[in-house]
This record gives sequence, C-alpha cells and structure tokens, in this order.
Amino acid sequence: MRPHVSVLVPSYRRADALQRCLAALAAQSRPADDIVVGVRTDDDATVAIVEAARAAGLPVRAASTATVGVIAAMQAALDASTGDIVALTDDDARPRPDWIAGVLAHLASAADIGGVGGRDWQPVERGNASRVGIAQWFGRVIGNHHLGDGPPRDVDILKGVNCAFRGPLLRAVGFDARLRGAGAQMYWELGVCLPLRRTGWRLVYDPQIAVDHDIAPRLDADTIHRGVFAEAPLRD
Repeated sequence: MRPHVSVLVPSYRRADALQRCLAALAAQSRPADDIVVGVRTDDDATVAIVEAARAAGLPVRAASTATVGVIAAMQAALDASTGDIVALTDDDARPRPDWIAGVLAHLASAADIGGVGGRDWQPVERGNASRVGIAQWFGRVIGNHHLGDGPPRDVDILKGVNCAFRGPLLRAVGFDARLRGAGAQMYWELGVCLPLRRTGWRLVYDPQIAVDHDIAPRLDADTIHRGVFAEAPLRD
C-alpha cells in the first residue's frame, strides 16, 4: 500500500525562508500527501505564505496555536496531520528532491525501523564526522548530524530539521510541553527519540537523505546558537 506522508514545518515570522522550504517540498520526486505548517495565531505573514502555496496547488495548510515555542507549533501541526509517515523539517531548510523517497525506502526496508533522518548541509560549517546522533551513558549528547558521512547507521537521536517517524509512534510519544523555553526549545528531539529507542525501535541516519539548512535568524527571545548570548534560553 502507498503510505500517506505528512510533512510538518514549524514556522515563525520567516516568510521568505518558508517560501523556499515549501518550493523545495513542491519539487519532491515523491510528493507529500499533506503538509502542515505550525504557526502562531499572531503571525499573519506566515499564514499568507501558506495560503498562497495552497492556491498554487500545494497540499499545505496552517495549524495555529497561541502558545509560544516550537513544541506548541509542532504539536498543533501533528494534531492536524493524517499521515502514516510523519516527516519534519524547519522553515529555513530546503529538502532535496529525493528526501521523501529516501525516507520511505528505509522505512519499507525493515519493520523495526521507527524513524529515519539524514544530513543537514549548513552554509558555513563543513567537514565529515563518523560519530553521529549518540547519547552516551553519562548524559553527553554527540550530534554532528550536519557533518555525518559514510553509510547508513543506527543512531540514538535524529535531528528535528531532517527526520521522519512512523505516524502512530510519533503520535503516541508526542512533543513534551514541559520543556522550558519560548523559542527553538533546544534538544526537544531527545524527548521523542529516546523513548522510541528504549522500547526497541531503531532510528536510522543516512547522510544521503539530505536537506540544505540555510540557518535563518531567530525572531524571538531565543537567539542561542545564532551568535548572540541570551541568558534566558541558555538557562532553559
């Protein structure tokens, strides 16, 4: 059976970046069946981009929330989605044309694979790393998803800009609203990936499943990892 694929894109006041993201989703070799953009209720510019893309024929719609933070936006989009497979990317990323097709190929290859992700190519930091998506026993997290090279491999953690899960699993776990923060809410992926790993599901990282990650500015209080020190999000 042909799986129904939903793509979730949380977005906040980055209309130009979102427009590029939606254009990349429109160019997929295996199109998404459903694209849901998680928006805040006061973000009219983002809603306008979604409506324009919908009028142009893209199967996209907005899911609104009054709560600040990426988790609320993603949960609103997840609640509105219908896919057997649910993929996520950021509004400042452009999935490459074979992104959805690559995700589906891995999920079809083994019944115990619960999630799939890949590399996010960034404009400045380049290089290759073999250790990707590892949660060490004492709590240290090794990311490197933007540098991963080599063959597909099982990992502990996928990165939110480039990941997909079997829909029933993601809906069962959800996005943990207890995580502090009012912007990017860093490391929310741990709350999704680690419960799946604990229950025996495999998560696969394949560098060939790629998105181009443009690293747009964050237009809220959370400027961490954007070259500006901000005490509150660092504490969160």
